[in-house]
Amino acid sequence: MKAYRLVILTVLSLILIFHCGISQWISAGNISGYNKIENGIVVSIPPSKMIISVIAPDIIRVRFSKDGIFDNDKSWAVNQTANTNPEYTISDSAESIQISTKQLVLKIDKTPCRISFYDTHGNLINRDDPVKGIAYAGEQISVWKEMPEDEHYFGFGEKAGSLEKKGKSYSNWNTDIPAYKADTDPLYQTIPFFYGIKKGITYGIFFDNTYYSFFNMGKESPNQYSFGATDGELNYYFIYGPKPNDVLQKYSSLTGHMPLPPRWSIGYQQCRWSYYPESKVREIASTFRKKQIPCDAIYLDIHYMDGYRCFTWDKERFPDPKQLVSDLAKDGFKMVVIIDPGIKKDSLYWVYNQGVQGDHFVKYPDGNYFTGTVWPGDCVFPDFIKNESRDWWGSLYKDLVGIGVKGFWNDMNEPSVFNGPNKTFPLDVIHDENGVKTDHRKNHNIYGMQMVRGSYEGLLKLNRNERPFVLTRANYAGGQRYAAAWTGDNISSWEHLEMAIPMCLNLSISGQPFVGTDIGGFVGSPSGELYTRWLQLGTFTPLMRTHTEINSKDQEPWSYGTEYEAINKYYIELRYKLLPYIYTQFYKASTDGIPIIRPLFFDYPEDQDTYWRDKEFLFGDAFLVAPVLWEGAIKREVRLPEGEWYNYWTDEKIVGPKYVTIEAPISKIPLFVKAGSIIPTQQVVQFSDQEPINPLTIDIYPAIQSASILYEDDGKSFNFRNGGYCLRTFDLKQNKKGYNITLHQSEGNYKPASRNLVIRLHDQKEKPTKVSFGKVLLTQFDWKYIKSDSILELHLKDSFAEETFQIEY
Repeated sequence: MKAYRLVILTVLSLILIFHCGISQWISAGNISGYNKIENGIVVSIPPSKMIISVIAPDIIRVRFSKDGIFDNDKSWAVNQTANTNPEYTISDSAESIQISTKQLVLKIDKTPCRISFYDTHGNLINRDDPVKGIAYAGEQISVWKEMPEDEHYFGFGEKAGSLEKKGKSYSNWNTDIPAYKADTDPLYQTIPFFYGIKKGITYGIFFDNTYYSFFNMGKESPNQYSFGATDGELNYYFIYGPKPNDVLQKYSSLTGHMPLPPRWSIGYQQCRWSYYPESKVREIASTFRKKQIPCDAIYLDIHYMDGYRCFTWDKERFPDPKQLVSDLAKDGFKMVVIIDPGIKKDSLYWVYNQGVQGDHFVKYPDGNYFTGTVWPGDCVFPDFIKNESRDWWGSLYKDLVGIGVKGFWNDMNEPSVFNGPNKTFPLDVIHDENGVKTDHRKNHNIYGMQMVRGSYEGLLKLNRNERPFVLTRANYAGGQRYAAAWTGDNISSWEHLEMAIPMCLNLSISGQPFVGTDIGGFVGSPSGELYTRWLQLGTFTPLMRTHTEINSKDQEPWSYGTEYEAINKYYIELRYKLLPYIYTQFYKASTDGIPIIRPLFFDYPEDQDTYWRDKEFLFGDAFLVAPVLWEGAIKREVRLPEGEWYNYWTDEKIVGPKYVTIEAPISKIPLFVKAGSIIPTQQVVQFSDQEPINPLTIDIYPAIQSASILYEDDGKSFNFRNGGYCLRTFDLKQNKKGYNITLHQSEGNYKPASRNLVIRLHDQKEKPTKVSFGKVLLTQFDWKYIKSDSILELHLKDSFAEETFQIEY
């Protein structure tokens, strides 16, 4: 743990560096006037200025410069600014300036300058603190806002600890901290975006500043919160919901949606530091297939490289990587390899020589290369802020892509180095932003994001019609456009299993839907019980990957004896049965930004009891998952929100809101299905594209009326952008006689292979008297009633045309 304590001391020293020498805060004074500009106004507050921009009727941007000089208006995070011609009005009085849209009213008090946001009914949403407001001290900039007693806060990206963040303080400075704790901060990623929610009414604030930033959510004072940065502008977007999902959809419209990933990447993935030599990799792959435990991907950590040199192979450990990748592919495995940013300083190393010749590495102000120590020894580091260097970096993947490697894992990209006072680049290291020289203080938090951008864009150029898969440890807001993420070097402990849920949830609702943890924990070795409980949780996280550190015990699904192996196999199989449902949820996340997993308050914001529920979560539109998080526990208390819920294992119907205690032996994770859910599933396969879906099974949990969709495509190309997809809507309507089930005509020109269709209608206490298709009466060869399970099953061919079934009792 010496390394861990050293990193903590490093972070504390950074905080002291950033906050030392601060003079008294100077708050924004009186407004002397304003000028109209396109989509907003410029407000003069001598010597400062503020720009108010109407991005959309429900998004207003605030920029404040203490000296009245604004930076070049460039954002690494914001992908687009939505409406280019929003409608709004400006009114001016002796006391205030008011900007009104169809959904928001922004009021700026003149004496002194303070900002308030209202809805169109005059209800206050958010207001600057009347005493402090916007303020600056030296280079630092901050804003203080009123904090109502009944307002709660969520988001902030990757933060350990509880889901709700009121009363806490956080900082953003991407930091490599292995074996972090519940109170460790900062961590690997920077997403300066949060939600405020009061009595179900929600707003979001995205503070788009890449310098070291800080948020004090009432820890300093119970009546106010604040956020700011050590340099740069106060630059934030105020996003009005009024529901949490409204806020996230609008935030995602600003920062971009995750791309639809290759279908194999949502299957089970196996990793450790490290699988080598080649014979070990083959043994792992063979064991998965021999035991018939599904798996789609095997990872190679740093030991596959020649002396840890990126984009090379150790020819003794891996004498024929092309043949290995090919053989694994024949058995359904995709290979994912790690790539770090550190490039060994070696005149015989082709990547180093190319980088020097192309002027692609970061330097000190005097022009000398910055050299830091990481796995290969002394290394130089690409300047990913520079367009040409990102392009060069992307081209380096050519040989790996050429032999069939399908996924890339970008690690150590906070950036992390082993030597130096702060375990990262010195703050005076220079980056080249399209000819403008800026120091590392401004670029540290976006370094990892721009690395994965270079990787992702390079992979697109190398194979233009194949979806890349990139996994990253470090990122910044908007980085979901390029990579999936995981929560870094966690610990094999029950505490970290419990921490996994709020960490993944806050990342998910911060715009990063494709997220997961190292199943079983990275540091240390889990017991069989801990691994199985973690795998059960991982079945219902977007990224399902086991990973562990060097010299730990074996951490494969079969490593803990036959009892645990059978349970682990069952849950991995369940993941594969649910692939049509999960892939559809990924499709939705890629189009509207709503994440695959989300906290209960996200869908039930009026239910204030959900604000503290961070040990269960929603998995897509249908499931509520309540993992067992405590050693030896065989029961689990769960609070179900309003509505009707079905116990997935028993089909027992429970009406919420209600606390229930569920039996949870080691073989069961408490799992509930929302009434009205229509869930597509498939047969178990050993890898995601082993065979076409057949049969497609549709499980329907009845309600008075409900609808759902199923999205399908080829799972690997971008043909879906040109109509190469199959999108179907399913409807259920209850009537006086029974139910109508409609499978609508498929949309798109992708047609899945011929298949059978099984429709399972749950909670049917009686056998129907008649089942018909249109005007055709179906015989009992086409349907059956399973009395013991209270399920009605319909069996037919899938025509992909519109089909309506009438069920009468």
